[in-house]
Amino acid sequence: MGADERAVDLDALEPVRIGPTWERDPGHPSGWLLPELTLGWHVVMWQAENLQHSDGRPWRYTPEQLRFVLWWYAVTPDLRWVYRDGVLQRLKGWGKDPVAATIGATGFVGPARPDRSGRAVRDPWGNEHPAGVPHPEAWVQIAAVSKDQTRNTMTLFPGLFTKAAIERYSIDLGKEIIYAHKGAKRIEAVTSSPRALEGGRPTETIRNETHHWLSNNEGHEMDAVIDRNAVKSADGMSRALSITNAPEPGEDSVAERARDAYELIQAGKSLATGLLYDSLEAPPEAPLSAEAAPKVVALIRGDSAWLDIPRIVQAILDPRNPPSRARRFWYNQLVAAEDAWVAPYEWEACAKPDRLVEDGEEITVFFDGSKSDDATVLVASCVTDGHVFLINHWQRPAGLDSKLPWMVPRHEVDAAVDRMFDQWTVRAFFADPGSGEDESGERFWDGHIDDWAARHGDELTIKATLTAGNHHPVMWDMRSTARQQEFTEATERCYSDITSTRNLTHDGNRVLRQHVVNARRRPNRWGVGIGKEHRESARKIDAAVGAIGARMARRKLLSSPDWKKQTATKQRTGRVYGFA
Repeated sequence: MGADERAVDLDALEPVRIGPTWERDPGHPSGWLLPELTLGWHVVMWQAENLQHSDGRPWRYTPEQLRFVLWWYAVTPDLRWVYRDGVLQRLKGWGKDPVAATIGATGFVGPARPDRSGRAVRDPWGNEHPAGVPHPEAWVQIAAVSKDQTRNTMTLFPGLFTKAAIERYSIDLGKEIIYAHKGAKRIEAVTSSPRALEGGRPTETIRNETHHWLSNNEGHEMDAVIDRNAVKSADGMSRALSITNAPEPGEDSVAERARDAYELIQAGKSLATGLLYDSLEAPPEAPLSAEAAPKVVALIRGDSAWLDIPRIVQAILDPRNPPSRARRFWYNQLVAAEDAWVAPYEWEACAKPDRLVEDGEEITVFFDGSKSDDATVLVASCVTDGHVFLINHWQRPAGLDSKLPWMVPRHEVDAAVDRMFDQWTVRAFFADPGSGEDESGERFWDGHIDDWAARHGDELTIKATLTAGNHHPVMWDMRSTARQQEFTEATERCYSDITSTRNLTHDGNRVLRQHVVNARRRPNRWGVGIGKEHRESARKIDAAVGAIGARMARRKLLSSPDWKKQTATKQRTGRVYGFA
């Protein structure tokens, strides 16, 4: 697989362990850090009597699964959940659905709520933990964006409950709804519109395969509704657990957003609490080779000894599976596509959200226009240090019926441009009108770009277009060959600034990040530019184009004779400016 991979010491590889499940405690008899108080011990006792494996054996978790369950049911001294939300991320085949099913079954008829009467159970070392009681009106939802996804979990329930449990709790097994106690309790599969879910009061929700929950299948809105429903639960004890494979960076799935939230919390950039994130991942340097793959999979499968490592290695080495897919599904790694322009971690390393852009600060701006399909953006770069920030963006609202027409609200964009000039000192403003025509047959943005030039052109230090017979303060039309070459060169310079010289910073804006990691490398006759993954892709890259363009405009400003003359005049008057 190459010299770099052969140089990796396979015996020294250690998995990436995320979550309290993996924290050691030498002082505990088990050797692991376990919660001081947890309902989990009563839960596993109940499960051993009422749930079973497919071969009829009483249900038992592996040690790894048990530690996760104990932490999921951890409680505070006043008997509230330590974790209000959870994510269980593992490689494909690890057993996420069975674990989720046992948690759902417990929430259905088991001791899933703390018993406030003071009853207690003892763990294997004699420590007391609170006992649990069933919810009298339990309503467990198995949520996904397709019926096939919910089926993975729902089909486990008929064989999961013992015959004694089915009789004890009067369980009526159905394919999409399971009732107990003559309808007083239920488990249901939900894949309907988020609007239909709004207002429900489920006592527990399992989010299935959240790496497939996207904006275009209403996954984001489903997630938001589930969260709102949990927040308004009468006792404050309703919560949701997600099971997922490693999300694909740049896809903006619910799973990716949860991972982003976890990393922000870990970095101290978020005050949010109560998120249990649990994952076991191959280290970044782990090779995809015939020699390495068996050892790597053995490292990250945890206790799931049932996984057939030789068969997984065959899938990893199959040339029909791209490396990014093999790493996501079998190494449980978050990796970008092979042709990604910038890896997510490279972009995130440049984030500087505490860099405040003051009113009146000198900036250069790039406008990337669209009519309806792509996004329309205003992206700026600060003259002093090149810091990039998103001023505003407009794109088709998520969840809007694809049959309904939508166009960028030009009046809103026009007002935003005026506010931009009011708030900051704009030294360069380059606007690419894009394609698309308006009602008169003219290009959609040409008239507005001319208006911006008329209103604000005198405020700009340099003009966007200075060619023979064509001087325009704002218009920068990327359709021309010369512009495409210039932008390709700017793209390569920006890539170097991000990945090598590290002299680019940005505001950490989520939309800007999304568009940057969506961008793909597109070689052309002048070098390597960027483009969408394919022409019809819904994954936007316009803010990435804006960032490159704003940095390009800044470089043109700093090298222009007019700017050098202007700064020299400022320095003679005693005002000092420094530039990166």
